[in-house]
Amino acid sequence: MITPNPVVGTGLHAIGGMSAASCYTPYEKVKQWPWGIFWLVQAFFAWLIMPLVIGYFTVPDLFAVLNESPFRAIWTAFLFGAIYGFGGLSFGLAIRNIGYSLTYTVAIGISAVFGTIIPMMMSGNVVEHFRGTGGSIVLLGMVVSILGVVLCGRAGFLKERNLKDNAQVGTFNMRKGLFLAITAGILSGVWGISLAMGEPISAVAARHGSGNFQGNAKLIISSLGCLLTNVTWFTWAALKDGSIGYLFDVKKTGRKTYLRNFALSALAGTMWYGQFFFYGLGHVKMGHFKFASWVLHMTMLIFFSYIIGILMKEWKKVSSKTFFTLIVALLVLVCSFVLISYGGYLGETMGNHG
Repeated sequence: MITPNPVVGTGLHAIGGMSAASCYTPYEKVKQWPWGIFWLVQAFFAWLIMPLVIGYFTVPDLFAVLNESPFRAIWTAFLFGAIYGFGGLSFGLAIRNIGYSLTYTVAIGISAVFGTIIPMMMSGNVVEHFRGTGGSIVLLGMVVSILGVVLCGRAGFLKERNLKDNAQVGTFNMRKGLFLAITAGILSGVWGISLAMGEPISAVAARHGSGNFQGNAKLIISSLGCLLTNVTWFTWAALKDGSIGYLFDVKKTGRKTYLRNFALSALAGTMWYGQFFFYGLGHVKMGHFKFASWVLHMTMLIFFSYIIGILMKEWKKVSSKTFFTLIVALLVLVCSFVLISYGGYLGETMGNHG
């Protein structure tokens, strides 16, 4: 039997956020490989190999669970997972037009809202989620988290303006970039819907004794949808530009470089999977406030991406005003984490959720 503990759930979401915020850093060490080849390798690890391996070892009777799961849950989770796959494509194009910081905040911020509100609306009654002890505090925490995201976006915008003399300024296109970032955010939010649609699969896994790991079953289905979209697109692109040879011809880069590139790409995919492995663990620990998991996870992701940026000295040359805005934004996000965790704790220990 699972014992809900929103404080522990928040901590698990934090680990997932750290994994998500740093999952693309291995690419900085990849040599000679085009981006598309790196992406193909990490895609197979993120959306096929790791979900199956971890699912096999954590979900008893995994294939029986998938066989017993409602067909509607399987195909809707798969479909929304496939739609989510297009979000990554828009995300990459947005970065080229408005920079990393602004893209990350706009896209993930929209994803946080879209991926939380839509599943709640689809469940039938939004108000019911916030009734009872702790519900209003959780709602306040969610609102504060969005405020923090907006402030992070402001800091990101100021940063891009401070660094306008960089070489990237020649490709800066606010209108096009914001359109792509908004598109990426909406499509990325679909992942939250995919996971919500796959909840009946988790219920079957729970009956088979998977406990805290029940979410790993539905993650396989959502991931396969995402894999289909990405492999189709990037394989076509690699065939079109002739770069597919880098994946199969070791001589193109040399054996040592090839093995290192492959290992780094596999690590990136594993880290990407890690974010939702811990998302699943945190989700079941949130108890009656599972609906807050997506916004909590996404704001954790933004929080740690900015922390990593500070540690990597990406904010070293910005103005004091910009840096102050960033610090305030991060503190606001911390307050939102505390509020959601505390509200969930009150709800689980003292609340009436009837």
